[in-house]
Amino acid sequence: MPLATVNGISLNYQVKGDRAKGTDVKGGGPLVVLIMGTGSPGRVWELHQVPALLAAGYRVCTFDNRGIAPTYEAADGMTIHELVADTAALIEFLDEGPALVAGTSMGARVAQELALARPELVRKAVFLAGHGRLDQFQKVLSLGEHEMDTNEVQLPAKYDAALTAVMNLSPATMADTNKARDWLDLFEFTGGPVPPGIRAQRRMDHDFDRLHAYRGITVPCLAVGFADDRMIPPYLAREVADAVPGGRYQEVPDAGHYGYLERPDAVNKILLEFFAS
Repeated sequence: MPLATVNGISLNYQVKGDRAKGTDVKGGGPLVVLIMGTGSPGRVWELHQVPALLAAGYRVCTFDNRGIAPTYEAADGMTIHELVADTAALIEFLDEGPALVAGTSMGARVAQELALARPELVRKAVFLAGHGRLDQFQKVLSLGEHEMDTNEVQLPAKYDAALTAVMNLSPATMADTNKARDWLDLFEFTGGPVPPGIRAQRRMDHDFDRLHAYRGITVPCLAVGFADDRMIPPYLAREVADAVPGGRYQEVPDAGHYGYLERPDAVNKILLEFFAS
């Protein structure tokens, strides 16, 4: 991935796709910008969403949010407004806007705020596990994460993997012995100490309520809830759709917080149909 200086920071990004396809943007295929959630690099989109979007003729930009090396880690802290400004500056840097935008979890919140603050940069937006507020469970969970980070608590690898699976996967996935084993092995292998930049992402303000503000969003938006999501329950995603004028809502069954990885075909179908509509 190349590095660009945008919004005063170094940001790691990648654009794929053939500009010779389509006619929507500067003689090339329309640009889709994908925004990842807390703690994950942009390359996670490469597993399922990028290939599907490329096959449909889109150009696709993935990037590492502030906090994820080699993008500026911002270990001293960051705000959602800085993440939004980073994304806006990247779209301006690429000079292919307005873009189709999709984000998941924290990335969905960035997409929501981007659609509100910079509508000229957003053609349509999809919010996977989006939310305009957090309920009491999410707030307490976040405070618990902060305490673990502050006290440098490291859970045993297998227990950490099991907890990650319970919080992010559907019971339908965990009921499949082979899938459960593969996911648990993956979580155990990729676990370990939390880097400073990810700690900074997790320290961002969680006491917010933006639903009233989202009444000012004017671009076409689709909120997607995952039926078995424990991290961001689907009713929080539905609230965003209800708040946005003309907002639409769809729910993916048998999917947890990582629904875009658990049910990629369903999620890709939703993205492609909404972007093409």
